[in-house]
Amino acid sequence: MLAAVLQIRAGTLQVLLWQRAQEPDSGRWALPGGRLGDDEDVEASVRRQLAEKVDVRDVTHVEQIAVFSAPHRVPDVRLVATAFLGLVPSDADPAVPPDTAWHPVARLPDTAFDHAEIIRDARDRLRAKLSYTNLGFALAPRVFTISALRELYVAALGHGVSATNLQRILTRRKLLVPTGGTALPGPSGGRPAAEFRFTDRALKVTDAFAVLRPPPGPGAAGCGVGDSPGGGTPIPVP
Repeated sequence: MLAAVLQIRAGTLQVLLWQRAQEPDSGRWALPGGRLGDDEDVEASVRRQLAEKVDVRDVTHVEQIAVFSAPHRVPDVRLVATAFLGLVPSDADPAVPPDTAWHPVARLPDTAFDHAEIIRDARDRLRAKLSYTNLGFALAPRVFTISALRELYVAALGHGVSATNLQRILTRRKLLVPTGGTALPGPSGGRPAAEFRFTDRALKVTDAFAVLRPPPGPGAAGCGVGDSPGGGTPIPVP
């Protein structure tokens, strides 16, 4: 099993990798993983391996991505891998071992085997599920401002998002609730921003056909968020 663990760090979507010390692919960066224990299910195994091998315990969501079974994905051995997506909230800062580091998904280092493909599949799964589920809870702190949540969505989706429309969509889906608190003003002062939390911190489908789409092309005044009521065709939110 392999785990593509993603987190928004320094405003970018990043993946946790460790550097291989042995052949094959010595020196290349690889996804953490291991074998399923006799007395554990796959999610428990993924969480155990992340805790034991890279000291990551703040995993808010785990799900299977796919099985990777190309005959020669690993040289000289027939090895099938089940890959998983894991998400860590943006306010966590795991103390990883010296041979392990976070890397921007958009600028991957030299990776081992087919791990770059697995990482891209994990990124695409995250982007898709941000549209039609409440999976944003797994990227966000427990309490956040709408502006901060927007930044997380922008980093994960890879395109602009309107904070106003994002709040409207998530509120309409009954995914957000105000805490009654406010964030401390920034260096420039101004009115304190209201704080929110997700109503649920377990995955659920909220709109099976919704799409969070990129804004229109250059020169167009787009909102950056589309919400599709059916059929999967994105439409602008005015």
